Amino acid sequence: QKKSKKSSETLTFKRPEGMHREVYALLYSDKKDAPPLLPSDTTQGYRTVKAKLGSKKVRPWKWMPFTNPARKDGAMFYHWRRAAEEGKDYPFARFNKTVQVPVYSEQEYQMYLHDDAWTKAETDHLFDLARRFDLRFVVIHDRYDHQQFKKRSVEDLKERYYHICAKLANIRAAPGTDLKIPVFDAGHERRRKEQLERLYNRTPEQVAEEEYLIQELRKIETRKKEREKRTQDLQKLITAADTTTEQRRAERKAPKKKLPQKKETEKPAVPETAGIKFPDFKSAGVTLRSQRMKLPSSVGQKKIKALEQMLMELGVDLNPMPTEEIVQMFNELRSDLVLLYELKQAFANCEYELQMLRHRYEALAKAGSIGPLSAEGAHPDGQAGLGIEEGKGDAKDQIIDVVGAPLTPNSVRRKVAGVEQGALRSPTQMP
Repeated sequence: QKKSKKSSETLTFKRPEGMHREVYALLYSDKKDAPPLLPSDTTQGYRTVKAKLGSKKVRPWKWMPFTNPARKDGAMFYHWRRAAEEGKDYPFARFNKTVQVPVYSEQEYQMYLHDDAWTKAETDHLFDLARRFDLRFVVIHDRYDHQQFKKRSVEDLKERYYHICAKLANIRAAPGTDLKIPVFDAGHERRRKEQLERLYNRTPEQVAEEEYLIQELRKIETRKKEREKRTQDLQKLITAADTTTEQRRAERKAPKKKLPQKKETEKPAVPETAGIKFPDFKSAGVTLRSQRMKLPSSVGQKKIKALEQMLMELGVDLNPMPTEEIVQMFNELRSDLVLLYELKQAFANCEYELQMLRHRYEALAKAGSIGPLSAEGAHPDGQAGLGIEEGKGDAKDQIIDVVGAPLTPNSVRRKVAGVEQGALRSPTQMP
């Protein structure tokens, strides 16, 4: 037993002196610890590892001369290089890339490249500079002989060069080959530089005006998206109301069939309404009818309070006797009232937008950017009442939008609610 206990014991390593406990815990000490993420050598203990120098000889280096093939003056330079590489080419010579400028003959120039605006001497001078400066046309334009030849712009030099290259490529190409001919649009380049110069020469007032117009344009786009979203929501509400009405008419017209005795115990499914979607209790077990009268969590507190107020105005009990018919009719009534509440909100938003547009129109009419509005909503000359004419003044002085509005959405909703409360108080009875 003593031998088995000794063999079962695991080997333990003593922490070296001077090493912190946290650092020692990171090392691979026994079989229970996880291996380190990086390989480490712990055979020499906690000591600095000496450099292991090999017994091989160091490759000799030599101070030797070299020439750069990119230079044509034959300049001689010196640098350190391995002795084994003596006599080899300069390693950076492979980066010496030159542009292949085409060469034309006298006969080709007279037959294909002749131009009245350019002489042959001027064309030769252009191609000579293109070879010397590797098609750097800004440098070519700077070194161009404007005293001997006509004064040319950078776009004129580019246009002449690429026109000749395209002509020579077409002449020398084999029949049936698909060529990628370079084309230079000098007019587009001139317009681009002119626009860039105008942009660079803007005054601080013009920059501020442009930023102001961009901000106003973003506001207009945001309001447009909000109006489109409200229009879509209103259309969905109207479609849902029409669909619910058609479903109920079809259910009333359909003849009631006598169900067998086995299906009498089954609960009739509550029709899915547009205003509120009541959950169906299909789980096994006993359920109460009053549970089907509870409003789902998707209905907000604001809608619940408005719904309770409407039911109190109609004189309907908030907790009626939960018979099968009353549960169904009560849920349908609350769904219709919620749908009516949503339609009232959509109507109030539309009324608010209409008042805001009228206020904006009046402000624009006072500014003089549009004409007067007739009683029928159109100009005297037959154009639309909201058409905006071009302002004669400065663009910054024109009013783009008006922040204030004559009515707020809450005031419009209160006004509409007062009208509809009178309609709700009319003698109505539950079915």
